[in-house]
Amino acid sequence: MAGLAAAFGSGAMTNSIDEIEDTDLILITGSNTSETHPIIGRMVKRAVERKRAKLIVVDPRKVVMVNFAHVWLRQRPGTDAAWINGLCHVIIKENLWDHEFVASRTEAFEDLRRHIQKYTPEYVEDITGIAADDIRKVARLYANALRAMILYTMGITQHTSGTDNVKALANLAMLCGNIGKEGTGVNPLRGQNNVQGACDMAALPDVLPGHQPITDERVLSTFQQGWSTGVRLSNKPGKTMTEMMSAAFRGDLRALYVMGENPRLSDANAGHVAKALQNLDLLIVQDIFLTETARLADVVLPAASFAEKDGTFTNTDRRVQRVRKGLDPSGNALADWEIICLLARHVCEKIHHNNAAATPTHHPPAMHISCGYWNYTSPEEVFDELAPLSHIYAGISYERIKKSGLQWPCTGRYHPGTPFMHKDVFKRGKGLFHPVDYIPPAEVPDEEYPFYLSTGRLRYHYHTGTMTRRSRGLDYICPEERIQINPEDGRRLDIKDGDLIRVTSRRGSVTGRALLTDRSAPGMVFMTFHFAEVPANVLTNDALDPVSKIPEFKVSAVAVEKVEEGAA
Repeated sequence: MAGLAAAFGSGAMTNSIDEIEDTDLILITGSNTSETHPIIGRMVKRAVERKRAKLIVVDPRKVVMVNFAHVWLRQRPGTDAAWINGLCHVIIKENLWDHEFVASRTEAFEDLRRHIQKYTPEYVEDITGIAADDIRKVARLYANALRAMILYTMGITQHTSGTDNVKALANLAMLCGNIGKEGTGVNPLRGQNNVQGACDMAALPDVLPGHQPITDERVLSTFQQGWSTGVRLSNKPGKTMTEMMSAAFRGDLRALYVMGENPRLSDANAGHVAKALQNLDLLIVQDIFLTETARLADVVLPAASFAEKDGTFTNTDRRVQRVRKGLDPSGNALADWEIICLLARHVCEKIHHNNAAATPTHHPPAMHISCGYWNYTSPEEVFDELAPLSHIYAGISYERIKKSGLQWPCTGRYHPGTPFMHKDVFKRGKGLFHPVDYIPPAEVPDEEYPFYLSTGRLRYHYHTGTMTRRSRGLDYICPEERIQINPEDGRRLDIKDGDLIRVTSRRGSVTGRALLTDRSAPGMVFMTFHFAEVPANVLTNDALDPVSKIPEFKVSAVAVEKVEEGAA
């Protein structure tokens, strides 16, 4: 996440998973931890029940973890920067901040002090709906804890103010010295398997492996020399997924290669995404199943599953671990790296053939690369090439992680790995306080669309259901979408549990069964994006955070109405 990268140097957990059970206070915000990260959720519960850690949950929904919390703050959706600033206000006003840490390890504290003066608990209450006394209570709990750990997920980042939200959390942690030691930190819990490893290896539009900026000429030079291809690397950042869809819709992007992703269901404003995909000249999808996106593809490349290939996964706390092939791939499926290499060789040979036919005595400089460059024989060869160039992986090898993983940064052959980051110094030297303001969501409820809509996941299914909905057991337990609304709203709209309802936003409508539950606050609707039959992302807003370019999945304005059976 760009905001955390600016403050700390990467978007990864600063600390380790096992430290969750050895801390004094855990603040969870924007995370339905029990359902979306059940193993980590179980560790949080053990920390509370066995180690007597204090637990604070800040969430507009009554998530399962609320049942274990000492304090639950229920904020209005999209108001996170305000309540975090409110905590900082109280901590500074009551002289609870860590003077030594702030003086020796940070800068721009006075800018923060001046900025948050207006964020009094009463001012924050007006914005967030959280009682002023509860803001004071949580501020004192966090500041007085010997060690306090922050856990967050996409309930913080998937907003037009997501970067500011993360910066505000970084301010809070630095203010109380809760960074650079065990049992502390600012810890984003990654939402998908190996998404951390994918980011580390540059599956992002503006970095090279190791989170090194593509705009840095020294970085480009290092990779050009290390890869020895003779090809000049571009220093121009690419587009994010949402930006690519807009470009495809306009006709500015003509071809797209999608690997292990199902944007037809998972991207915001999914109706717009479908039109964008259909507007492409060429859509290639590489996946293990024929997803909704793959059904729109011109070419589908069958990929191997996790159990059918060798390689590494990097988990949410930066731990690089070996993955070993358990069985042979089905049919014509191949590991992703094999497909990419085959495709690259074919493209390279075709270009060389065309160039030779057109101008037999001259090849453009960009084509000096040998097609044999793509003749890797194993994922270990790829890893060994990338590791030293990425720096943070430089000391990791398949031999070193044969039995157990190593956490990056691991910068040398004998480096033990890094359980927690920023022990003595931040990547930029001193940690920089970033004063941020509360900015309302791109959409808020109004007379026409009077409800907040937020989206997320359930325990029984994963992402767009590509795998879990093919599991008979899981699909039996949870076979359909249930649109969660508060019982007060149900009574007002004459909606009973199980009734058919229509949810409409400025972008489209979907119809599904209602579930009356106090997990949704009055005036709030919650949906998952697991079910193609009720595609929640038809409704969601693709307004972007200006820095991270993440869409605002977590706040959209919608209307709700009862639908008579058979009328849908």
